[in-house]
Amino acid sequence: MSSKKVLLGVLAGVAVGAVLGILFATDKGSVTREKISKKGEDAMNSVKDKFDELMDEVSEKMDDLKDKVSGSAEKAKS
Repeated sequence: MSSKKVLLGVLAGVAVGAVLGILFATDKGSVTREKISKKGEDAMNSVKDKFDELMDEVSEKMDDLKDKVSGSAEKAKS
């Protein structure tokens, strides 16, 4: 299993745990809804950040692969 899948699983588990913790807390409904909304936004921002990092890594690897292929093609021509 890749580390990225493990990281996303951990983030999802933390988000679910946080929501369950808030639901079982003894606050007014409006306060609880605000907390859930805030935690949801935080979780989404975290997932978006991780996705952006993953896409940057994929883009870098694709660029490296293109460079290697180009270099191999140039060597083959000469």
